[in-house]
Amino acid sequence: MERTNSLLTVKNLVKHFDISGGLLDQLAIEERRIVRKRTTVKALNDVSFSIKPQETLGVVGESGCGKSTLARAILGLYPPNSGEIYYQDKRIDNLTSQKMLPFRKKMQMIFQDPYASLNPRMTVKRTLEEPVVFHNKSIRSQEVEDKVAQVMQQVGVDPKWAGRYPHEFSGGQRQRISIARALMVDPEFIVADEPVSALDVSIQAQILNLLMEAQEKRGLTYLFITHDLSVVEHISTRVAVMYLGTICELATTKELYESPRHPYTQALLSAIPELGRQKAKHIKLKGEVPTPIELPSGCVFHGRCHYVNERCIRETPRLIRLDSGTQVACHGVEENRI
Repeated sequence: MERTNSLLTVKNLVKHFDISGGLLDQLAIEERRIVRKRTTVKALNDVSFSIKPQETLGVVGESGCGKSTLARAILGLYPPNSGEIYYQDKRIDNLTSQKMLPFRKKMQMIFQDPYASLNPRMTVKRTLEEPVVFHNKSIRSQEVEDKVAQVMQQVGVDPKWAGRYPHEFSGGQRQRISIARALMVDPEFIVADEPVSALDVSIQAQILNLLMEAQEKRGLTYLFITHDLSVVEHISTRVAVMYLGTICELATTKELYESPRHPYTQALLSAIPELGRQKAKHIKLKGEVPTPIELPSGCVFHGRCHYVNERCIRETPRLIRLDSGTQVACHGVEENRI
């Protein structure tokens, strides 16, 4: 994959979790013999993409498809089993904690639940001061206070409330504080993991507008994770659709919403409610989502797909680039059956 002009490049990323438990939990009896079995959750499987500076890549998919695992693997919170992650031209997935420190300042994360991600025993002032002081040991206390007040003002929280604790704020205000914490170290790249999913619709719009305004003023690049397709359309430059730990389609927002190619993407978009639309246009998928512990052979979507054939069951599809620039992992699209 080309890394030229990309801020972040993910190449063939794989992340599996061993949930076997202790030795006794792993033992089973098969054909009158005691065997040891390991149970592995295959959260990410050969994920590849790149993000250009100042763009927003939206990542969508059902719960459990690997969106949050992808976010945490990129930031080094989960070490990948294999694959490579590049920030500009520097590989970062194999760095030690010490060597990763300069990139911590450039890469920040906004978590889904601000109440869980903010320390309830720390005031807003201390919460916002902490990352600045950690990354700038020689900074003066007055400079830190000025920066806290400035960033709080930018995210729409009164600097006079800096002495309050997280429980004294509403959900929307807490999320603004989480955004302020991410902005305190002047990052270049922010991973937003479902930052508006727990908020009211009116507050969602305010937070989205805040993120877009910060992007414009600071030249930020976003990886925006959500399950809300209307939010993705509003904020994203490009969209990656995930299913069971794989990317099945990657396209510009306009191309994806106007001409989805993968059957799963078509089904997702057909579920968006629209006034005046006939119910017949809604695509109902058959079956249930397979478990990531035992992935199906071939295409992971073949058990629910209306266009499945023998090749889909036998062979795993790879992302191919179409003339429109869309990347899609589907044998049916490749064979012009869809």
